[in-house]
Amino acid sequence: MLEPGATAPEFTLRDQDGREVRWSDFQGQPVAVFFYPKANTPGCTKEACAFRDDRQAFEERGVQVVGLSADSVKSQANFHSRYELTMPLLSDPERTVLEPWGVWGEKKNYGRTYMGIRRSTFLFDADGKLLHVWPNVRVKGHVTQVLDKIDELLG
Repeated sequence: MLEPGATAPEFTLRDQDGREVRWSDFQGQPVAVFFYPKANTPGCTKEACAFRDDRQAFEERGVQVVGLSADSVKSQANFHSRYELTMPLLSDPERTVLEPWGVWGEKKNYGRTYMGIRRSTFLFDADGKLLHVWPNVRVKGHVTQVLDKIDELLG
Protein backbone atom coordinates (compact mmCIF):
# COMPACT_ATOMS: atom_id res chain seq x y z
CA MET A 1 0.00 0.00 0.00
CA LEU A 2 1.23 3.50 -0.73
CA GLU A 3 2.76 5.05 2.37
CA PRO A 4 2.49 8.67 3.56
CA GLY A 5 5.14 10.80 1.89
CA ALA A 6 4.86 8.87 -1.39
CA THR A 7 3.60 10.32 -4.64
CA ALA A 8 1.27 8.29 -6.82
CA PRO A 9 2.43 7.43 -10.33
CA GLU A 10 0.59 9.05 -13.23
CA PHE A 11 -2.41 7.12 -14.56
CA THR A 12 -5.29 7.57 -16.96
CA LEU A 13 -8.71 6.01 -16.30
CA ARG A 14 -12.23 6.65 -17.55
CA ASP A 15 -14.87 8.31 -15.38
CA GLN A 16 -18.59 7.52 -15.20
CA ASP A 17 -19.15 9.47 -18.44
CA GLY A 18 -16.41 7.63 -20.33
CA ARG A 19 -14.07 10.64 -20.30
CA GLU A 20 -10.35 10.06 -19.82
CA VAL A 21 -9.15 11.38 -16.48
CA ARG A 22 -5.46 11.69 -15.63
CA TRP A 23 -4.02 11.75 -12.14
CA SER A 24 -2.27 15.01 -13.07
CA ASP A 25 -5.71 16.60 -13.66
CA PHE A 26 -6.09 16.74 -9.86
CA GLN A 27 -2.74 18.38 -9.12
CA GLY A 28 -2.93 21.86 -7.65
CA GLN A 29 -5.55 20.96 -5.05
CA PRO A 30 -5.76 18.40 -2.25
CA VAL A 31 -7.54 15.16 -3.20
CA ALA A 32 -9.29 12.45 -1.19
CA VAL A 33 -9.52 9.19 -3.18
CA PHE A 34 -11.84 6.54 -1.78
CA PHE A 35 -11.70 2.98 -3.08
CA TYR A 36 -14.84 0.90 -2.81
CA PRO A 37 -15.44 -2.78 -3.63
CA LYS A 38 -18.57 -2.64 -5.80
CA ALA A 39 -20.99 0.02 -7.01
CA ASN A 40 -24.63 -0.24 -5.92
CA THR A 41 -23.92 -2.48 -2.93
CA PRO A 42 -25.15 -1.39 0.52
CA GLY A 43 -21.80 -0.44 2.11
CA CYS A 44 -20.46 1.25 -1.00
CA THR A 45 -23.69 3.17 -1.47
CA LYS A 46 -23.58 4.41 2.14
CA GLU A 47 -19.95 5.47 1.74
CA ALA A 48 -20.42 7.27 -1.59
CA CYS A 49 -23.59 8.99 -0.35
CA ALA A 50 -21.79 10.13 2.82
CA PHE A 51 -19.08 11.78 0.69
CA ARG A 52 -21.85 13.29 -1.47
CA ASP A 53 -23.77 14.57 1.54
CA ASP A 54 -20.67 16.33 2.91
CA ARG A 55 -19.69 17.78 -0.47
CA GLN A 56 -19.90 21.35 0.80
CA ALA A 57 -17.51 20.61 3.69
CA PHE A 58 -14.93 19.26 1.22
CA GLU A 59 -15.45 22.21 -1.13
CA GLU A 60 -14.98 24.68 1.75
CA ARG A 61 -11.64 23.00 2.46
CA GLY A 62 -10.68 23.01 -1.23
CA VAL A 63 -10.48 19.21 -1.38
CA GLN A 64 -11.57 17.24 -4.45
CA VAL A 65 -13.19 13.86 -3.71
CA VAL A 66 -12.77 10.99 -6.18
CA GLY A 67 -14.24 7.48 -6.01
CA LEU A 68 -12.54 4.50 -7.65
CA SER A 69 -13.43 0.84 -8.13
CA ALA A 70 -13.00 -1.99 -10.63
CA ASP A 71 -16.55 -1.50 -11.88
CA SER A 72 -17.13 -0.80 -15.57
CA VAL A 73 -17.83 2.71 -16.85
CA LYS A 74 -21.46 1.64 -17.37
CA SER A 75 -21.77 0.47 -13.74
CA GLN A 76 -20.13 3.68 -12.51
CA ALA A 77 -22.55 5.74 -14.64
CA ASN A 78 -25.54 3.89 -13.20
CA PHE A 79 -24.25 4.30 -9.63
CA HIS A 80 -23.48 8.00 -10.17
CA SER A 81 -26.90 8.71 -11.65
CA ARG A 82 -28.97 6.53 -9.33
CA TYR A 83 -27.63 8.18 -6.17
CA GLU A 84 -27.00 11.65 -7.64
CA LEU A 85 -23.33 11.42 -6.71
CA THR A 86 -21.34 14.60 -7.08
CA MET A 87 -17.77 13.28 -7.34
CA PRO A 88 -16.10 11.64 -10.31
CA LEU A 89 -16.14 7.83 -10.19
CA LEU A 90 -13.19 6.24 -11.94
CA SER A 91 -13.32 2.80 -13.53
CA ASP A 92 -10.29 0.50 -13.12
CA PRO A 93 -11.28 -2.98 -14.36
CA GLU A 94 -7.65 -3.68 -15.37
CA ARG A 95 -6.49 -2.77 -11.82
CA THR A 96 -3.86 -0.33 -13.12
CA VAL A 97 -4.30 1.79 -9.98
CA LEU A 98 -5.81 -0.75 -7.58
CA GLU A 99 -2.76 -3.04 -7.54
CA PRO A 100 0.08 -0.48 -7.38
CA TRP A 101 -1.72 1.48 -4.65
CA GLY A 102 -2.09 -1.74 -2.65
CA VAL A 103 -5.87 -1.84 -2.33
CA TRP A 104 -6.36 -5.01 -4.39
CA GLY A 105 -5.69 -8.14 -2.39
CA GLU A 106 -6.95 -11.13 -0.50
CA LYS A 107 -10.14 -10.65 1.46
CA LYS A 108 -12.08 -12.92 3.79
CA ASN A 109 -15.82 -12.84 4.28
CA TYR A 110 -17.99 -15.45 6.00
CA GLY A 111 -15.15 -17.97 5.85
CA ARG A 112 -14.58 -17.45 2.12
CA THR A 113 -11.24 -16.15 0.80
CA TYR A 114 -11.15 -14.21 -2.47
CA MET A 115 -9.38 -11.33 -4.23
CA GLY A 116 -10.98 -7.91 -4.19
CA ILE A 117 -10.76 -4.25 -3.25
CA ARG A 118 -10.00 -3.40 0.35
CA ARG A 119 -12.12 -0.34 1.19
CA SER A 120 -9.50 2.40 1.67
CA THR A 121 -9.13 6.18 1.44
CA PHE A 122 -6.03 8.20 0.55
CA LEU A 123 -5.54 11.91 1.24
CA PHE A 124 -3.06 13.84 -0.95
CA ASP A 125 -1.88 17.43 -0.72
CA ALA A 126 -1.99 19.85 -3.66
CA ASP A 127 1.45 18.67 -4.84
CA GLY A 128 0.34 15.03 -5.01
CA LYS A 129 2.15 13.93 -1.84
CA LEU A 130 0.29 11.30 0.17
CA LEU A 131 -0.57 12.68 3.61
CA HIS A 132 -2.69 9.95 5.16
CA VAL A 133 -4.14 6.49 4.44
CA TRP A 134 -7.21 4.85 5.95
CA PRO A 135 -6.88 1.11 5.20
CA ASN A 136 -9.79 -1.29 5.79
CA VAL A 137 -12.32 1.52 6.21
CA ARG A 138 -15.49 1.10 8.26
CA VAL A 139 -18.13 3.22 6.57
CA LYS A 140 -19.92 4.62 9.63
CA GLY A 141 -18.23 7.87 10.66
CA HIS A 142 -15.51 7.60 8.03
CA VAL A 143 -16.23 10.87 6.21
CA THR A 144 -16.02 12.72 9.53
CA GLN A 145 -12.61 11.11 10.14
CA VAL A 146 -11.44 12.30 6.72
CA LEU A 147 -12.67 15.86 7.32
CA ASP A 148 -11.03 15.93 10.77
CA LYS A 149 -7.72 14.77 9.27
CA ILE A 150 -7.98 17.41 6.52
CA ASP A 151 -8.44 20.06 9.21
CA GLU A 152 -5.45 18.69 11.14
CA LEU A 153 -3.07 18.35 8.19
CA LEU A 154 -4.20 21.08 5.81
CA GLY A 155 -6.05 23.36 8.26
